[in-house]
Parts: sequence; structure tokens; C-alpha cells
Amino acid sequence: MLVNTKARVGVFSICHGPYLPQFPQLVPEFESQFEAFKKTIPDTVEIIDGGMIYNKELAEEAGEKFRKADVDLVIMQLLTYATSYNMLPAVRDLDVPVVLVNVQKLKALDYDHTDIPTWLGEGYACGAVGEMVADLERHGKRHAVITGVVEGGDPHVQKEIDEWCRAAQVRRRFRDTNIAQIGRPYPGMMDLYIDESNLYRRMFVYTKQFDWEKMWAIADDVTDEDAIRAKAQDILDTFDIEGGGSIEEVWEMAKYVVAFEKWVKDEKIGMVASHYDGFAQGKAGVLDSMLIPAFSMLIKQGTACAVEGDMKVAMAMSIMKTISGTGQLSEMYSIDFNDDIAIIGHSGSGDADISEKKPTMKIVKVFHGKVGGGYLTQFYPYLGPVTYLAITQDGDGHFKFVVAEGVNEDGPILSIGDTNMRTRFSCGAAKFVDLWSEAGPTHHFAAGTGRHIDTILKVAKILNVPVDIITR
Repeated sequence: MLVNTKARVGVFSICHGPYLPQFPQLVPEFESQFEAFKKTIPDTVEIIDGGMIYNKELAEEAGEKFRKADVDLVIMQLLTYATSYNMLPAVRDLDVPVVLVNVQKLKALDYDHTDIPTWLGEGYACGAVGEMVADLERHGKRHAVITGVVEGGDPHVQKEIDEWCRAAQVRRRFRDTNIAQIGRPYPGMMDLYIDESNLYRRMFVYTKQFDWEKMWAIADDVTDEDAIRAKAQDILDTFDIEGGGSIEEVWEMAKYVVAFEKWVKDEKIGMVASHYDGFAQGKAGVLDSMLIPAFSMLIKQGTACAVEGDMKVAMAMSIMKTISGTGQLSEMYSIDFNDDIAIIGHSGSGDADISEKKPTMKIVKVFHGKVGGGYLTQFYPYLGPVTYLAITQDGDGHFKFVVAEGVNEDGPILSIGDTNMRTRFSCGAAKFVDLWSEAGPTHHFAAGTGRHIDTILKVAKILNVPVDIITR
């Protein structure tokens, strides 16, 4: 990614202090289990190690460490029975979910040859989980439980841990990067409008405003011809250009991409929402004509770029890119009632990683819905499962996710230079449009290859926003 972030995950284990002097062999056993458990946390996140906790003082030390690190998530391994008071000081002052990992070492005990320390150390699927959740509830803490086994491996446990860590990365990305608004939203699209102070309060995202006058001059100081040439080749490798293309023909575009990449890094931009509605002439016309492929090059590198000034869909695209590796701006295009298929897509910049074949670029004299003309890009999303995510707000400014899973199928699509796909939903196309629309999303949403509702639900729990699931 152009701007790298790494989630911080607080990890600790818990056991009952009075057991340890009674059964000293449990100490090395628990230490070994905790070390092995930490290795199941993916290296895509930074572990903030709270240690093995068996009394209030150790829990307080872990809590202070987690607070200082501003952790995005806490994962707690339950080694055996433990009192909830050994947990609460570690999480009391945090506003992130606590994931209780309740993994038993052995699949089953040898009932006739098991003593008490073996039972407590290797065969106790912790009876304290309910106790922990009861007190987390009373302290207003979000939580989740994962139960499984170490012996023989447990794909479910590993999948859940991986999804939680990817979800935590969304929070860190929102906190550590900024959203750029260039210009203002498309006039009259009031569903896109947003209170930037409320956005920062509820979603941690800080807005940086940029005028188009500054962006027109963004490439004026780019003179490194080797960098421009390399970026021009990158553009040619990314797109099939209608009528052919050469480094010389995309040189000016490459200059702007180099400039935008530097701008993204300097300003720590993780998301961009832009719209230009002036007279696209002179330098304005040059940039406006090539903005779509230029922003597509940024999306490929992890900076979500949304058209029509839609900051909420830029956030949705960033979430999908973070958790699935793909994030494509979309909206309802049409319904094929003959095939019971929804046609979904959008014009403008897109994500090359969602495209099964090399995306295309062509020049048009007129952009529909906005002034001027220039380069359009068309992407060809993979067939198979797809997830859609919209971010909307209620009248009091509270955010909500609207999600759905469907299946992209082969068949005819529009050839107007816009990305579009044929999605089948389990409830049928017309019913889907009813249910989706009744949930009150904005008219834009993000698409990602694969099924990701389970991970989105974890993102929502971390960000503390409700979710409407339309179809799976």
C-alpha cells in the first residue's frame, strides 16, 4: 500500500493464581501454551504482549500497556479457569472488543489416567467463559467467543482469529490515515453529504480539504524522467488502451500519477473523494481528462478513490480493500428481469485487483453526468461470490453498514466504458432491490470479490456500528 498501517492487537492469557503453587507443573505448561498461541496471530498485525495474567496487579500492568499502545483489538486466551477480576483491569479503559479464545489443548482426556493438573492444564474448555462475558456485559464491553481445540489443528479458530485481525486493521487504517476531499460532493446528491466533525468523532477519520487549483499544479515539479517512464510502463502493464498505447502517449498521465503518489504519502491519505464541476479547460481539462485512470492506479495500491465526492463510499471501498484485497465503487445499474439478475457497476476509477482480465482504457468525448471528456476505464470483476458494503447514516448522524452477498455470473454486460457485473441474489433481483433500498443506503456502495460478511460484522463490532444484512 502507498500508506502502510499495521493494526495493534493486545494479546494476553489468563489463569487462576491459586492453582500455580498447588500444581507447579502448570507454570511451564501454561507458558508453553501461551507462546504457541501467540504464533497463531498473523504477522500482519503488531502484537502488544500483555503476558500471562494470574492476579489483579498483572492485569493492571497489561491494561496500561494496551492503553499506551492504543490497541485496536484485544485477544485473550483462557488457559484454564480464572476469575473475571484478573481480566477486567486489562480491558476496563479500552473501547475495543475483547475476543475470548477458549481453546482446549487436547481433543479429549484419557478419563482413566487423568489427574487434576492434567485436567486443568490440558483438558479444560474453560468454564469461566460465561463469567467473563457476564462481567464484560456489565462493564459495557463488546466481546466475542471462539471455542476450539489445539490438538490436530482447528481451522475454524484460525479463520476467526485471522478475520478479527483483518477487521482490526480497518480501525488502525481509519485512525492513522486521512480522507482527502477534493472539491465538493456532486450537487444535489444529498445522501452523500457528511458532517466531517461527526465523521471524526464516530469513525476516527480526519478530513483534509484540497482545492482543485492546488491539484491542477500537482505535477508541475515532477521532473524525474526515470520515475515517469517507470510509471508509464506500469500504466501500460495495468491497462489495455483502446487503439494501442505507448510510453510517450501516457507520459503526461504518468507524471500526474507520480505526483499523486507523492501527495498520498506526504499527506498520509488512505481515502479520496473528489468531484469537479467547473469548465474543464486548460490545466483543469488536462487533469480532469486523465483523473479516472490516475486514481485507478492509486486504488490498486490501497488508496480508495471515490467519484462524486462521496466520502462514505470511499470508506466502504477502503474497508473492502483492507479485508478482501479488492474494493470497487458500484451502484445499481439495471435489472435483467429475463435472467433475474441485477446489473451493478459504475463509471470512473476502479480496482485492477477485482478484474479477472486486463482492464481497458479508452477516450470518450463526453463523460456522462459531468463536464468534459477523456479517459474511461472498464474493469471485469471475477465471476463467483461477491460482497457489497454500503455505509449510511441516520438522522442523528449515527453510521450504519448495509451488506449483502451474491454471485457474479457470466453473461452480456454493457460496453459503454463502465465497469458492470451480473449479480444473482438468493432472494431474486427485484426483491433484493426492495430490501436493499429499504435499508436506506446511499446510492453508492463498494464491491469485493468473495464472501466477507463475517469479517464485516467484526469490523462493525470494532467500530461499534450496527449492520443490516440483506442477503447471504
